[in-house]
Amino acid sequence: MEFQDVVRHRKMVRNYSTDPVDPAIVDLALRNATRAPNAGFSQGWAFLVLDTPEDVRRYWEATAENVDEPDEWLAGMMKAPVVILPCSSKAAYLRRYAESDKGWTDQDEARWPKPFWDMDTAMAALLILQTATDHGLASCFIGVPTPRQDAVREAFGIHEDFDPVGVVTIGHPVQDEGAAGSPSRRARKPVEDLVHRGRWGH
Repeated sequence: MEFQDVVRHRKMVRNYSTDPVDPAIVDLALRNATRAPNAGFSQGWAFLVLDTPEDVRRYWEATAENVDEPDEWLAGMMKAPVVILPCSSKAAYLRRYAESDKGWTDQDEARWPKPFWDMDTAMAALLILQTATDHGLASCFIGVPTPRQDAVREAFGIHEDFDPVGVVTIGHPVQDEGAAGSPSRRARKPVEDLVHRGRWGH
């Protein structure tokens, strides 16, 4: 696809077929993800890849109430054969900016007006989503439920320096009309309502 086609066709998909995903596409998506911004070349992201039926099921068991009697949303999402957790490392950023070439002598988190470790990792996730679209695959970005964060960390041994910023599911799309009021049924706001030039409201 041309880049504009990727942007235009990318959307969040919540229902998948069970057809396997080419591992080469997953590997490419991960390589592309490492091209995301990372302040000071901190490279403070990492990716937990779940691409076997057993590992994928373990993820849903750790986060869902009842995987044996799923609702419509969960049933569709559970069929995705690939689940990727992009994880950010605040520690990597704080350590990097305490090095001599950055001029800071401490690792004070207050120096950061926004959590760039999470922002950069989210941009890495977007590159994964775009790569999936470019190869005709469906994908979705969701959060890890707050009460289940510890269960996910324990289930997969996530390193203490890293925190999942969300979850990317990847698979082949199925024809799904979707529920009324779902994002795919809602019109996008006009660009003119979202872009402010020179001063907010202008």
